[in-house]
Amino acid sequence: MINLRYHVISLAAVLLALAAGIAVGAGLLDESDAATTTTSSDTAEISPALAGFDAGYASMTAPGQLRDKLKNRTVLLLTTPGARDNEIDSLIENLTTAGARVTGQVELTSKLLSPANRQFAEGVAAQSDPDAASEATDYGKVGAAIARGYLTKGDGSLDETARTIRSAFTEGDLLAVEQDPEVSAQLALVVSGPAGSSSGGEGTVVSSMVAGLDAGSQGVAVVGPVSSGENGVVNAVRGSDAAANVSTIDVTDTGTGRVASVLGLVREAAGQSGAWGTSRAADGPVPN
Repeated sequence: MINLRYHVISLAAVLLALAAGIAVGAGLLDESDAATTTTSSDTAEISPALAGFDAGYASMTAPGQLRDKLKNRTVLLLTTPGARDNEIDSLIENLTTAGARVTGQVELTSKLLSPANRQFAEGVAAQSDPDAASEATDYGKVGAAIARGYLTKGDGSLDETARTIRSAFTEGDLLAVEQDPEVSAQLALVVSGPAGSSSGGEGTVVSSMVAGLDAGSQGVAVVGPVSSGENGVVNAVRGSDAAANVSTIDVTDTGTGRVASVLGLVREAAGQSGAWGTSRAADGPVPN
């Protein structure tokens, strides 16, 4: 079990070191035996004082870490049903600090993320996006169609095909629009909730779609809390074929982790994918 009390302090130290220009290795985020009271893999009790320190430190350092790193970039937020509102709001704030324009927020619904609805989702994708039919897998078709409808490698202008895809997926209850994007976005930030917060199979579906999202955009990062990196969506993506091309961060349940999540998207925008966060992350605690 990752020790969240130790993790928050360690991640804050890493960000402080980065702000000072010091190279820091992944060792700071190794697991420790210091005490934290945990009730399950997706909940942990962190003292209010420690949580306040983390939030305050993240607020103070975020401008220096993020300012203009995503200037003139557009970002779409794709969320899973278990994603936490406070984490989403904080990520949007950090993206704005980085100079990005958040084009909209769209939820990948429980219907889409249930493997039982695979054939239906594939049918909607194939009918609304003729180009998706060339994809090798059903969820490859779905990811490609969503990318065609909401993402772009170039400018953000919408055409009739993109509008048709959006209508088909929303009318089929496969996507739920929280904030309707007026343009297509260059980058996508997929925000997941804790492991076990939604129906089974979610990680498998997301990991099967993200390659299509990445191929139709300038980059994708999949982020979530610590438990998501243990046995949730982030863990599934890291274990999939998409891991080489999609970035992952597993610490969104901390303020400093949400800063790191946007730094991960910055690296992704530069064409450098990686896995950051806890000691389970192959590339260390924070993108640098």
